[in-house]
Amino acid sequence: MFEKLSDRLSDVFRKLSGRSSVGESDLKESLRAVRLALLEADVNYKVVKDFLIAVSDKALGREVLKSLTPGQQVINIVYEELTEMMGSTFEELTFADSPPWPIMLVGLQGSGKTTTAGKLALYLKKRNYRPLLVPADVARPAAIEQLTKLGNDLEVPVFPSTTAMTPTQIAQKSLVTAGEIGCDVILIDTAGRLSIDQQLMDELAAIKQITVSKEILLVADAMTGQEAVNIASHFNKKLGLTGVILTKMEGDARGGAAMSIRAITETPIKFIGVGEKSEALEPFHPDRMASLILGMGDVLSLIEKAKEHISEEESQRALNQLLKGAFTFDDFKKQLVGIKKMGGVTAVLKSFPAIGKLGILKKSEVDPAELTHITAMIDSMTLKERRCQYKIINDSRRLRIAKGSGKTKNDVDNLLKNFEQVQNMIKQTSKAGGVTALMRQLTSGNFQGLGNLPTRKGKGKGRRF
Repeated sequence: MFEKLSDRLSDVFRKLSGRSSVGESDLKESLRAVRLALLEADVNYKVVKDFLIAVSDKALGREVLKSLTPGQQVINIVYEELTEMMGSTFEELTFADSPPWPIMLVGLQGSGKTTTAGKLALYLKKRNYRPLLVPADVARPAAIEQLTKLGNDLEVPVFPSTTAMTPTQIAQKSLVTAGEIGCDVILIDTAGRLSIDQQLMDELAAIKQITVSKEILLVADAMTGQEAVNIASHFNKKLGLTGVILTKMEGDARGGAAMSIRAITETPIKFIGVGEKSEALEPFHPDRMASLILGMGDVLSLIEKAKEHISEEESQRALNQLLKGAFTFDDFKKQLVGIKKMGGVTAVLKSFPAIGKLGILKKSEVDPAELTHITAMIDSMTLKERRCQYKIINDSRRLRIAKGSGKTKNDVDNLLKNFEQVQNMIKQTSKAGGVTALMRQLTSGNFQGLGNLPTRKGKGKGRRF
């Protein structure tokens, strides 16, 4: 997400923050570069214009340029204005009155409504709601079957729609069914079209009237850029949207839709789709997104993901094992599984502020398949090798592990070497002030000294692993 824009803005502000003094001409030059970066990211022209006026007024009005850290002050103002542009704070779903609460998912054909309905059902289920999926798209072939299968896979009840029923009949009867089976949220997957037409809008307006929906969420493809903004404007005018869900955000390196929709339509982005899996739906936090765009990371979201996929008890146990030197390959595997569920090593690293200073991600992205290969090698070890005595793994054992995992002996050698280096790094870090100090360095963006971690013999610079 926002990769191209983030790279461009990082270059601009790196030059600005590196100066001991910043004049008005320096500010104008930097803002010109920011303007170009935003326009290239497909941000709406009016939004860019208003944004730059606000930044310029605040930077000059606060006498920022005369401060001791003018570059950082300007970056802070840009962060504030980016956050404001995208909506300031995360807006929760609105559940008023008594259940069941209907939520309409609307949008054009191909935007991902049906898949998003399943993702939203799982999101709500994890938060102790009882959702009912309602297939109200009787026009698209197999739309009912698709949502029914999704519901079965997620163990979420699905209203038994048929093509003989009208969308309004389906919506009306789903209210009764939800009450009968104890569901408190009704997710109505409506029909789409290749383009907006009056028949579609009339159908959606009728469903809204029958269900008295307090939440009408537009599902839009983020990769269509300004077209997604135009679609949001049309739907909002006809239906009165309460929120937007942007899909395919993981493939949108520009980010124009996410940065323009709120400013143009005054409709908040409530969720973003960040992958094909059912778990790949995230709440949209404007402040965290602004932080990511400016290369400051998103540690809060990382912590939330970690809590969801790795229990606090398990994490504390692993940390204690590390500090005692008793961290095993079984422990290592559990952490790898958690990291995979959180999006992989690259996604985790990008959540830390200023991680780009290390230069790791620019040189080569971490291959997601590598985690699978490592897990396969660990699975090919015996219980004794995994749990307590990995140092007994001699050449013959390494050949057996390589054969069992489909890797080479050299791959196994590297795994064992790197595993030992990680243990030594943690021990050295603990002696130098504890793991808390290491995490404080990572989350503050202070990476000085991390490249000089001792090797096993305590000499020279640590190798990359």
